[in-house]
Amino acid sequence: MNTQPHRELFIKLIQENKRIIFKICNSYCPKREERDDLAQEIVYQLWKSIDDFNPDLKFTTWMYRIALNVAISFYRKDKKTGHIISLEENLMELKDDAETSLETEKNFSLMHQFIGELKEIDKSIVILYLDDKNYKEIAEITGLSETNVSTKINRIKETLRNKFIHHKK
Repeated sequence: MNTQPHRELFIKLIQENKRIIFKICNSYCPKREERDDLAQEIVYQLWKSIDDFNPDLKFTTWMYRIALNVAISFYRKDKKTGHIISLEENLMELKDDAETSLETEKNFSLMHQFIGELKEIDKSIVILYLDDKNYKEIAEITGLSETNVSTKINRIKETLRNKFIHHKK
């Protein structure tokens, strides 16, 4: 990937799929400067690994795999240094519109909080699931079997459902 056309293609692919990077960074890092560092590390690792890209796979599948692995490593490194992620800082701001009720906003915030409390791999699976990836794609990205993905998604749903039930009491 040392030629100018290759660089331009790489930049184009990153631009077209930057939403993936933003979504992962927002899920794993509460502070802007940490998100920026993680995004930079993800792009760097994608660049380093581009020669290993298998054209039989979709680019986004490969990109998710690299980005999630970098994010999990980043998160674990951050955890070892004793930094605690404040879930309140990581919540997305909702736009004010007539359809968004206070209850919906509370549930949305709670869902983000509960997802933030999941193990790293489970958080990755939820991100992919919420991005409408099917079990096969999630399995390819995470390196798990489709059966394992299915089982984990069902368990995650049950865990989240129980957290909502216990929170409402």
